[in-house]
Amino acid sequence: MMHEHFSLKPYNTFGVDAKAAYFTEVLSLKELKGALNFSEEHRLPLLFIGGGSNILLTEDFKGLAVKLSLKGIHEDLISENEVLVTVQAGENWHELVVFCLEKNYGGLENLSLIPGNVGTSPMQNIGAYGVEIKDTFVNCTVLNLENLQLETFNLEQCRFGYRDSVFKQEGKGKYVILEVAFRLTRKNHIIRTSYGAIQSELDQSGIIDPTIQDVARAVISIRRSKLPDPKKTGNAGSFFKNPTIPQQQFENLRQQFPGIPGYPNGDFVKVPAGWLIEQAGWKGKQIGNAASHALQALVIINATGNATGKEIFDFSTMIISSVKEKFGIELEREVNII
Repeated sequence: MMHEHFSLKPYNTFGVDAKAAYFTEVLSLKELKGALNFSEEHRLPLLFIGGGSNILLTEDFKGLAVKLSLKGIHEDLISENEVLVTVQAGENWHELVVFCLEKNYGGLENLSLIPGNVGTSPMQNIGAYGVEIKDTFVNCTVLNLENLQLETFNLEQCRFGYRDSVFKQEGKGKYVILEVAFRLTRKNHIIRTSYGAIQSELDQSGIIDPTIQDVARAVISIRRSKLPDPKKTGNAGSFFKNPTIPQQQFENLRQQFPGIPGYPNGDFVKVPAGWLIEQAGWKGKQIGNAASHALQALVIINATGNATGKEIFDFSTMIISSVKEKFGIELEREVNII
């Protein structure tokens, strides 16, 4: 069904009340192609919405917004220790993780409670606590918007980087991801507990030999203690990428700021954006309806529920300017600005 002048407030986790000139929800490839034909006939720009957890709507959208709600999970046993799990784009990411944990499929547990849907996960190469989806990714099926043909992108073709992929670079706006396949373990799981506070969370619970379910519970506990629930407070999770700077620049900054944390990455060092923002005085700070979260400065929130997208965008610009002035580092937004 096609709707006109449709509010997208329920379809973005910031809870911004922007409107789309046209809106439709698609449950199949046939319906998706029908929506694309409609947009072509009426010469409408397209906006594809998954879980709405990584977009900031700064104004009304003058085209067709398409909510991708293709559902389904398929399992193929590869070997005694491996399973291929193929997931439709409209499945909720965390619900997929829960599904895998119930089946005792390992590989996604560190990515528990990340907001959004499966279809957008390759775009960002979503990651948390030392794991990215590229670690288990096999391929994804996409619809080429130019010729409406199905194509398959393997791991190499996706060119995954830190919160980056071919779909954010030269492939941006050219494809719609329809399903994603992951290679997961069935019994000989690799337990990753060294990143962040996972190990200390397990220690507090007295867990010495953790299962993948234990790791997931630890991650969920940590995320809930630091991050606001988008159902209660509008946000899109981490608003900025953690910047990676040359080793020499990091050493120079450490002379000036001895407490600056950094994670070596070849000849570069990754610096936590949340620390930079907090040191620049933004943690918990509110201007108008937008604020930096009191427990995690990396998260910008719709503090009153009434913030416009432009208000949140302008707030993020002030943070970028402030951090650059203090540290000489230019933060990059992780959220897609519409």
